[in-house]
Amino acid sequence: MSRIRSINTAPEILVRSALHRMGFRFRLHYRRLPGKPDLVLPKFRTAIFVHGCFWHQHLGCTNARKPEANKAYWRPKLEANVSRFAAQTEELEKLGWTVRVIWECETKDSEKLRSLLLSFFSRSVSGTQRC
Repeated sequence: MSRIRSINTAPEILVRSALHRMGFRFRLHYRRLPGKPDLVLPKFRTAIFVHGCFWHQHLGCTNARKPEANKAYWRPKLEANVSRFAAQTEELEKLGWTVRVIWECETKDSEKLRSLLLSFFSRSVSGTQRC
């Protein structure tokens, strides 16, 4: 477990580089917000979490299989991850932040990732002028 990365994961880096290429600027692992979001765009009051499909149990994803071995350990651990994130999301929304989740499986195709990111900010960006 000590070798499992919590920051600077490959999917997170893909999302960061896609956002940066699109002209967005952001803060990383912002400790001032509950849950320490992976990416924070203060201008849009948006917190983005890049979730691993296995660790956060992405519904309907083949990567989110529950391990058959040692169920007594894995079931509570994975359920705790899901419930902890739900509480963090609720707290962020109470503070007026928009919470977005990007799943690991959504980062595999760069064009789909780009369109997903654009959909997150399409309403926010359309109201602002960019130089």
